[in-house]
Amino acid sequence: MVHSLADYLHCWAHLLARSDGRRLLGAHARPVPPPEAPSVQAMEAALTAAMDWVARAQDHSGDGGMGSLHLVRGWGRTYPETTGYLVPTLLAAGARLHRPDLAERALRAADTLLALQLPEGGWQGGRVGERRGPVVFNTAQVVRGMLAAHAHTGAQRYLDAAVRAGAWIAAAQENDGSWARHNFMGAARVYDTYVDAPLLQLHRRTGTPGLKEAALRNLEWVAHRQAPNGWFADADNTVRHNDRPIIHTLAYTIDGLAECGVLLGDARWTAMARAAAEPLRERFLQHGILHGRYDGRWNGSEAFITTGGAQLAVAWQRLAAGDADASWGGAAARMRGLLLGLQERTAEGPAEGHGALTGSFPLWGRYEKFACPNWATKYLADALLCADGRTFP
Repeated sequence: MVHSLADYLHCWAHLLARSDGRRLLGAHARPVPPPEAPSVQAMEAALTAAMDWVARAQDHSGDGGMGSLHLVRGWGRTYPETTGYLVPTLLAAGARLHRPDLAERALRAADTLLALQLPEGGWQGGRVGERRGPVVFNTAQVVRGMLAAHAHTGAQRYLDAAVRAGAWIAAAQENDGSWARHNFMGAARVYDTYVDAPLLQLHRRTGTPGLKEAALRNLEWVAHRQAPNGWFADADNTVRHNDRPIIHTLAYTIDGLAECGVLLGDARWTAMARAAAEPLRERFLQHGILHGRYDGRWNGSEAFITTGGAQLAVAWQRLAAGDADASWGGAAARMRGLLLGLQERTAEGPAEGHGALTGSFPLWGRYEKFACPNWATKYLADALLCADGRTFP
């Protein structure tokens, strides 16, 4: 507690001592106006800025992967999980913006990940250099990158790596359909629906036995953890706050279900996604922003988590494709407007953060405080790319 408070005060002091830091703090102290749907031109400019920031993150890593930026401590080391799911984002953005350099960066990242794959087939948790063992959730996100690199190049090495990873994930599954032993905290969590989707993608690509069955077993396990009001138990990435999960992991759960519904052609999973997404959509449309956490009665607490907001924009847009209710697309568009406004506020601060989103708004919120996690900017880009209703990296 004392160490955390000292670090918090140090971050404030560091930014207050810099003119650009003071501008950033001032920008995050201003009230948020009611968000509006952004123009096509504004979205293209925001996507360009986001991808330029991701490129800087890759350049600072020194190994071809991507880390994150802390506004006081500087750039961190490569994070294999998020580097993995940045690969399809870079490829899609490169195509949208007519920038072959982004595709080159995506393949450089994919090759870095190939070198980091562990002998058992998985990828480590945490950052490079932390010497952690393989983690199911993290590995599945790298599978997304391997599949995207294979689709773009046809190179067998990417598909082979994905197949090895998929086999390891399926073998690590518990008898009840969850994943716990080889997962973060050693705890089973419903946001592993975001593992199920790449397993189904891999099965569709290769026909590898066992992958679809593993995904279906996990989906059934998740189904038993949804309350009648749509809320999910076991949805947080902590034990202490599991009674009020963050919107980041709730959004993983929702979008994973929505994507699985599409991949399986089964409306049951889409309906589960919709049941959890709707209360958040309604709160956003009413207030123009969300809290960072929600308890079992959908009561909010803590500051807005930008990653979760961007992920929800993606999920809402995905749900809009199969629903006559226009408020799904409207909520996604307004969330994009909110996120673009927050990206512009980051640009009022230190140059190294330009184009990125801070982890929380305001930036001193509890989640990734005083930092620009690369996954926030990844999902900002995805939210912009899927505005066409077709492109879901």
